[in-house]
Amino acid sequence: QVQLVESGGGLVQAGGSLRLSCSASGRTFSSNVMGWFRQAPGKERDFVAGINWSGDNTAYAESMKGRFTISRDKAKNTVYLQRNTPRPADTAVYCCAARSTIFRLPTTTSSGYTYWGQGTQVTVSS
Repeated sequence: QVQLVESGGGLVQAGGSLRLSCSASGRTFSSNVMGWFRQAPGKERDFVAGINWSGDNTAYAESMKGRFTISRDKAKNTVYLQRNTPRPADTAVYCCAARSTIFRLPTTTSSGYTYWGQGTQVTVSS
């Protein structure tokens, strides 16, 4: 079992910096593939980025490449999502998720993730 808690959201100025954290508890976290998703108002939940357990394999949605950076610190049981120069279009609820330990690589589909955090609201003002 893995419990996930996101933080770092809130009101952000466009062009500033945004760094979200996902803290995990549970003895299997270091073996879990992790992902970040986001859901804007009135839209479906979209995959943003994923990372494998060792941190050397990452995946990004095509539209997110070059805009977001995912990383993890296994010693701190934390996964990060960095966005430089956020724009108002990045306004959304951001959720982190973990795959079952039987999987070794990220997937872009939300159904491929077993554990979910509650999400953190990010509002980017212009």
